[in-house]
Amino acid sequence: MSTSLFGDVIFGPVHSRRLGLSLGVNLLPVDAKLCNFNCIYCECGWNGPRSKARFNSREKVREELERKLREMGVEGKLPDVITFAGNGEPTLHPQFEEIIGDTIALRDELAPRARIAVLSNATLAGRPSVRRALLKVDENILKLDSAFDRTVRQINGPQGNYSVADTVENLKKFDGRMILQTMFLRGSCRGETVDNATEEEVNAWLEAVGEIRPSKVMIYTIDRDTPAEGLQKVSVEELNRIAERVRRLGTECSVAG
Repeated sequence: MSTSLFGDVIFGPVHSRRLGLSLGVNLLPVDAKLCNFNCIYCECGWNGPRSKARFNSREKVREELERKLREMGVEGKLPDVITFAGNGEPTLHPQFEEIIGDTIALRDELAPRARIAVLSNATLAGRPSVRRALLKVDENILKLDSAFDRTVRQINGPQGNYSVADTVENLKKFDGRMILQTMFLRGSCRGETVDNATEEEVNAWLEAVGEIRPSKVMIYTIDRDTPAEGLQKVSVEELNRIAERVRRLGTECSVAG
C-alpha cells in the first residue's frame, strides 16, 4: 500500500483522531525514515538505508517552530498540541532533551494554551535524559503493542535487542506520568498470521497495563496506508470491549477506530 514521509521539519497542522489540532515536529530526516522499529503498519513505510540519514539540527527545529507558531498566532489558529512524531523515533535525536526545553519555552511564549506531546516507541524510555525530557511534556505517549516478545517482533520489528519485560520496567519508572498507546490489528504479513487482539494477547496486555499503571490508555486501529499488505482493522466494537476492560482496572481509556 502507498505510504509517505513527512517532507518538512514542522508539518501540519492536522486534525488528529486522538489529540485535536496538531502541529507536527519531525526531528528525523525529511527524505528518509530513521527508526529503531520497523512497524508493519507505519505510515512512513519500511526502514531504508541509514548511511546518509541526518537528524534535523536543534537550531533548525527551534527556528522553524518559532516561525510557524508566530504565523499561526497572526492567523488566530494556534494548535491544540505540538506533537513530536515524524519520520521515525523522535527520542533517537542526540539533543532530544534540549529540543524539548526549547519547545516548552516557545510554547510558553507564543502558544501558552497548547499542549506538548511526544509519540514514542518507548525503546529509549530507560535513558535518563530521555526520561527527564518526557516527564516535562504534557502528553508523554509511549507504545506497547503486545505483551509478548514474539508478537512485538512480528508487528514492530525492533532493530536490535528488545524485551517487553524490560520495557514494562522502564514504563513503571514514570509512576503513572505517561499515556500508554496500543495499535490493535490482525491479518497476515510475510506469510504469518498476525493478531494482537486475541483473548490470549489482550489478557497478557491487560496484565502489563496493570503493572505500568499509566494515567491513560489510548487504543486504536489502522486508519492509514501501511507498508505491509494483508492487514485488517479491528472493529470499533472490539476496541470498545477492550477499553471497558481497561477501565475496570481503574484507568481511563480512549478509543479511535
